[in-house]
Amino acid sequence: MCFDANNLKKSSGIDLPGVGNFMAGSEKIRKIKDVLLNLIFDDQVPVLGICLGVQVLFWGSDEGFGEGLGIFSGRVVRLPRFVKVPHMGWNNLKIIKQTPILDGIDEKDYFYFAHSYYVSPENKDIVAAETEYGVNFPSVIFSGNIFGVQFHPEKSEKPGEQIIRNFVKIIKH
Repeated sequence: MCFDANNLKKSSGIDLPGVGNFMAGSEKIRKIKDVLLNLIFDDQVPVLGICLGVQVLFWGSDEGFGEGLGIFSGRVVRLPRFVKVPHMGWNNLKIIKQTPILDGIDEKDYFYFAHSYYVSPENKDIVAAETEYGVNFPSVIFSGNIFGVQFHPEKSEKPGEQIIRNFVKIIKH
């Protein structure tokens, strides 16, 4: 992720990476929020939010202070207390609707998760896949040129590589 507005304007695709907490992530994007939103909505530049990156697409988080991009209505909520938190490990996806980011992905494929919070969108139509970990939570969301995954494709071996290839293909079209 580039945090320089001038360089960001040259992007043909945007990756919102996923390390840290909501407050720190939202603070970093605040400086480039206007440029980022213009690229996403006016220029239709594809965006992929990964882990924390998908969370900052929403308004806010139960994790604490900070304001996300507000692209999607809903909040980021904590995993239930009766499961081990953070959720770190391999889980599969229950595909609800096919999207270009999920091309070549099967429900038998496993992805690596490392998170304590997940997105809870008001509009369930943006949910492309769910994962079960104490609760069923959205693990893939999409709307138009905006994609988000709660897992880490870069740590998810061949299925993760497929997600990344799919995003590159989306950028090139």
